[in-house]
Amino acid sequence: MSSGIGKRRESARGEGTAAYQERRTEIVAAAGQLFKDNGYAGTSLADVAEALSMDRASLYYYIGGKQELFQDVVGGAVERNALSAEEIVSGPGTAPEKLRRLVVELMVSYAESYPFLYVYIQEHLGAVSPDRSAWAQRMRGYNKRYENAVVAVVAAGVDEGTFAVGTQPWVVAYGIIGMVAWSNRWYRPGDTAIPAREIGEAYADTLLTGLQVR
Repeated sequence: MSSGIGKRRESARGEGTAAYQERRTEIVAAAGQLFKDNGYAGTSLADVAEALSMDRASLYYYIGGKQELFQDVVGGAVERNALSAEEIVSGPGTAPEKLRRLVVELMVSYAESYPFLYVYIQEHLGAVSPDRSAWAQRMRGYNKRYENAVVAVVAAGVDEGTFAVGTQPWVVAYGIIGMVAWSNRWYRPGDTAIPAREIGEAYADTLLTGLQVR
C-alpha cells in the first residue's frame, strides 16, 4: 500500500481511539480463525476482508500486511510465556509445584491467545517468516528459553528426588510441552465444555502421577 495509507494507519494506531481498536480487534480475530482453519499460507488478506465484508484496501488502514498481523499478535504471547516460565523456575516451590504451574499456565495462554498460538505451533516458522527476519530469530530464541525452563524443572525434580525419570530430562520436558500443545487439535474456547485451566490441571495431575516418587 502507499506510504499515505501507512502514515494514516500509524497515526490512527497512535491515537488509539476506541472505535479504531475495536475494529482492529475484529480483524485480528477473523484473521486468526482463518489462519487456524486454512493455514497461514492458505489465507490471504482478501480472505480476511471477505470474512468481514470489507474491501481489501480498507484493511490497510488497520494492518500493514498478513505477516505484520501475525507477528504483532503472536510475538507478545510467545515472549510472555517464556518470561513467565523463567519466573516460575527461579521462584519458590518444589519441582512438582513448578511443573504444575508451567503446565496450567501454558494451557491457559493457549485459550487467552486463541487461536494465534495454535497457528504458531501448527505452522513451520520458516513458512511464516521466509526471510528469516529478526522476528523469526527472536521467536526461536523464546522457544528455546521456554524449553530450557521446562527441562530445568524436570532436572531439578530428579536432583531433589521428587521425580523418577528413566531418561534424559529434555526427553520428558519435550513430551510435556507436546502434550499440552496437542490441544490445538480439539480445544476451542466457548465450544469446549471444560475450561482451559481445568484442562491444564488435569494434564498436570496426569503428569505428576507418573513422574513423582512415591
